Amino acid sequence: MIREYRTIEEVAGPLMLIRQVDGVKYDELGEIELPDGSVRRCRVLEVNGRNVLVQLFESAAGLNLSTSKVRFTGHGVQLPVSPNILGRVFNGMGEPIDKGARIIPDKLLDINGTPINPAARYYPSEFIQTGVSTIDGLNTLVRGQKLPIFSGSGLPHANLAAQIARQAKVRNSDSKFAVVFAAIGITFEEADFFISDFKKTGAIDRTVLFINLASDAAIERISTPRMALTAAEYLAFDCNMHVLVILTDITNYAEALREVSAARKEVPGRRGYPGYLYTDLATMYERAGRKMGSEGSITMIPILTMPEDDKTHPIPDLTGYITEGQIILSREMYKKGFMPPVDVLPSLSRLKDKGIGKGKTREDHSGVLNQLFSSYARGKDAKELMVVLGEAALTPLDRLYAKFADAFESTFINQGFYEDRSIEKTLDIGWELLSILPKSEMKRIKPEFVEKYWVRKDGE
Repeated sequence: MIREYRTIEEVAGPLMLIRQVDGVKYDELGEIELPDGSVRRCRVLEVNGRNVLVQLFESAAGLNLSTSKVRFTGHGVQLPVSPNILGRVFNGMGEPIDKGARIIPDKLLDINGTPINPAARYYPSEFIQTGVSTIDGLNTLVRGQKLPIFSGSGLPHANLAAQIARQAKVRNSDSKFAVVFAAIGITFEEADFFISDFKKTGAIDRTVLFINLASDAAIERISTPRMALTAAEYLAFDCNMHVLVILTDITNYAEALREVSAARKEVPGRRGYPGYLYTDLATMYERAGRKMGSEGSITMIPILTMPEDDKTHPIPDLTGYITEGQIILSREMYKKGFMPPVDVLPSLSRLKDKGIGKGKTREDHSGVLNQLFSSYARGKDAKELMVVLGEAALTPLDRLYAKFADAFESTFINQGFYEDRSIEKTLDIGWELLSILPKSEMKRIKPEFVEKYWVRKDGE
């Protein structure tokens, strides 16, 4: 039997203190019933004897302490799931906001999930094609991987996120592919962009969207990515689907965590964020992966904006420790008009060598990848020398490398947000660019692949 309490003592902002409560647990879901019959939800933040501190999911406006009733459900926040969640749009609390019918659930799942036993994990090894050359060709995404995108304020990470959600696929696989997209603390315009883009391109049919607006409560912002990951776990491990989870923007999530921590008067850590920020992020990121006994998998692309473009800020810093690499967006590339503006040299996928090669992408992929990186780095150095010493001071070979760097940026990096390139097309573009350089400079590609794929010009 669910007991009701009329012992609300105090409300301070989003926090509410209730006295003489029995048998309530941390993180339990509560419901506050107002005299008019409307219900607002809350979550238990702290239990001290028979005193309970809860945080409201909605505004406290209009709450009358003496006439409102509180009851606790006996469980945490849950998400109703069924295969019908595909193609639907939900708010940060898992409620439909697309004017469709309510979900008739196969089951109710706790949004905190259950960790994957490390001994039961498969090692990520299958290539996921995003259709973006700078990711597929140079920083390859592998099924089960966590590969974050580090962006800056004002950079078009939303467009890149939508492009990956539209285009991503697992090649040479019969398993179904789904995208779970969580937008955390975004504006109404951004929410409208994502929803209309997915509907216009048909990507909505294989996508589950969770939209949390900047005007929503901070506590809902903390639940949104966990809602998305719970939906992903159901699709992956109950429905045996390959699921790509895109979370944008993790910075908004961390700001909400800081706000809740400050409201609880916890001792702050770096830059005011709670000391458990690393652990909290890890509880989300580590829900990605593949596990034995299931055909499905969860691959994750968290997107975060670095405050002041600072890679040493706690959010990107800790994210880098937990995940397997990073794709970094560059303000310099953005100013040049290259889209997506990926900064290739500091970007990294630590699992790229596990998902490329014969039978996965193409036999020459590893060599082309290393040669492009090396040649672009040398070309950038040559361009910097050219600024200091003038073009006449460069050797003919260095001038070719500088030419290669310009062509690489304008052709390979710059592809726009609506061009879907296969991995074969990406590699062919790479060979076309490498033909700017002498054949003798192909020192990182096996000779037999140079002979097979080299783009021959007139006179060669």
